[in-house]
Amino acid sequence: MKTKLLYFLPFLFLLASCYNQERNCAKFKTGKFEFTAEINGEKKVSTFIRTEELEIETFEGKTDSAAIRWVNDCEFILEKLNPKTMADKKPVSIKIITTDGDLCTFEYGYVGDARRERGTIKKIADL
Repeated sequence: MKTKLLYFLPFLFLLASCYNQERNCAKFKTGKFEFTAEINGEKKVSTFIRTEELEIETFEGKTDSAAIRWVNDCEFILEKLNPKTMADKKPVSIKIITTDGDLCTFEYGYVGDARRERGTIKKIADL
């Protein structure tokens, strides 16, 4: 039994090492991006421009700005510059999970809140 296990373990490690998800966070630090979501059965598109320190988003003709504080290469915190509601005052934590070419899957939620959501953005231009 031990002999079979000794032959099987290296094979298992080999399979696990073959699957590496891309995570090129630097590519998504700055640029122009598009986020598509379904809201009440309707497809909605938000575009935003991100610099090292600022994110400017346009959604349904309205523009909003947020300051960016990078925690590490793949995580940052957004804080709206002109919050209008109590929810707007809460900072949002964003973590890049995977990247694939011009697509980036991320996880986000309010800072201090255990609830997390996932989304995908597409990079449409470099700055």
